Amino acid sequence: MHGRPNNAERSGAAARASRAMAASAAWTAALMAPHRDARGAPLDYFLHAGGPAAAPSMHLGWALAALSMSVIAIIALLLVLAIARRRRMPVDARLPQDETVALRWIYAGTGISSVALFAALAYTLVTLDSVAAPSRAPALTLTVTAYDWWWKVDYAEAGGAPAFSVANEIHIPVGTPVKIVLKSADVIHAFWVPQLAGKTQTIPGQINEQWIEADAPGVYRGQCSQFCGAQHAHMAFEVVAQDAAAFDAWRREQAQPAVRVTADALAAHGQELFQARCAGCHTIRGTEANGAQAPDLTHLNSRRLIAAGALTNTPGHQLDWIRHAQRIKPDSLMPSIALTSSEASALSAYLATLH
Repeated sequence: MHGRPNNAERSGAAARASRAMAASAAWTAALMAPHRDARGAPLDYFLHAGGPAAAPSMHLGWALAALSMSVIAIIALLLVLAIARRRRMPVDARLPQDETVALRWIYAGTGISSVALFAALAYTLVTLDSVAAPSRAPALTLTVTAYDWWWKVDYAEAGGAPAFSVANEIHIPVGTPVKIVLKSADVIHAFWVPQLAGKTQTIPGQINEQWIEADAPGVYRGQCSQFCGAQHAHMAFEVVAQDAAAFDAWRREQAQPAVRVTADALAAHGQELFQARCAGCHTIRGTEANGAQAPDLTHLNSRRLIAAGALTNTPGHQLDWIRHAQRIKPDSLMPSIALTSSEASALSAYLATLH
């Protein structure tokens, strides 16, 4: 039987409504807050731009949003006026000329809508042309390869420094266009740095290109935006924009091989464990570990995040990822590895040397 809700039911409904409103407010605040930090929402792209490849698209987004809201407001107003007018008229007061008036409204609405749509199309085409290529030749070209579910970033040889690879973290100089060559090692992914550029797909067997540029130093969140499997949501990366001197220093450091472990017996034992259990997939330059199916860990501790943004890069999280990878990112290619307490200590001591 149905009846009026009692006090308990009304309280429960009020509590659920309050929680829903709080969640909605929190989500709105997350979208509205400007950020250059990995904790921000990727949809911030529609509200703020951090570079010339993103600004025209942001302006287009605002313009189309304003057009859509204007159309909704006009239709709602006309509907209210029509209802109000109809209610004031007697039922038998409909005149033959009403149909002619109605058709005039339809013709006017169709004409205005067509002009607005063609204007939006022209603006969209102009925007696409403006972001198709940078205003000057890119000073840096990077190759980014998407894997299930992480990003490999290849830096070519430059200035006498050898080529090297990093994972899930792209460093670029501020105020300089950077060309991104996009590949995929498995399925279709999409490379998206919301505040720096629009989306570009990575397609197996095909090379796509994009360019990004940051106006100011900071950390800009990136995300795969094409559903690619179980851990699609945990396939993030960061773009770190630095001034030229800081970028050059970072690049020189990253090009160096790992420091050899000799004096520390515990770390040396950890290196042996790594070679036995991890080297088939991971690379550490300067050692015998040269796996090609997982991130290069040569300078692991220089990164802010691990596991494609799933965890912050701390010694505890490194061990947690090694031991419980399938709990943290189910179906990823990283297996959960059982370690005794002594093995965990040794492996942690070795990973701590990878600066």
